Amino acid sequence: MSRHDPHPPETPATRFLRQQHIAHSSHLYAYEDHGGTAVSARELNVPEHAVIKTLVMENERREALIVLMHGDRKVSTKELARQTGHKQIAPCDPAVAQRHTGYMVGGTSPFGTRKALPVFMEQTILELPLIYINGGKRGFLVGIHPHDIIRTLHAKLVHVAIE
Repeated sequence: MSRHDPHPPETPATRFLRQQHIAHSSHLYAYEDHGGTAVSARELNVPEHAVIKTLVMENERREALIVLMHGDRKVSTKELARQTGHKQIAPCDPAVAQRHTGYMVGGTSPFGTRKALPVFMEQTILELPLIYINGGKRGFLVGIHPHDIIRTLHAKLVHVAIE
C-alpha cells in the first residue's frame, strides 16, 4: 500500500473503532524501521507529544498489559509496577507481544487486540484535545479523542512518564 492510497487499511483496530462508534480520522505515512514516533510525528506534521505509543509489557507473572505513553516520553517501569501493585514490570519480547496482541511491533494498537489486556494510560494524555495512535498496521495512525480510550478500553490512569 502506498501512502497515497486513498483507502485506509481495514484492521482489527479499525473494526473495533467502528463497532464502538468511535469517531476517528485515518493517517497513512511512510513507515521507517526503528523510526518510532519521531518519524510518524514528522510525517503527519503533528507534535510528537500527541503521538501515543502502545507498549506491551509484562509483570512478574508474565501477564501482559498495555501502556499508552506520549511519543516523546519514556515509561518508568518501577513507578508503573508500584502504581499497579506489581513487583516488577518490563517490556515484552516482540514475539510474545505479537502473540498477545495479534499485531506486529511497530503496528501495535490497543484496539482490537487478540486477547483482552489491561490498559494503563499516562494521565496527561487526557490533557490533549486529539491524539494519534496506531491503527493496527505499520505506517497507519488514527486520530481520536483520548477520552474514548477510557470509555472503550476501561484504561486505568497512571502517572509514569519520564522526559
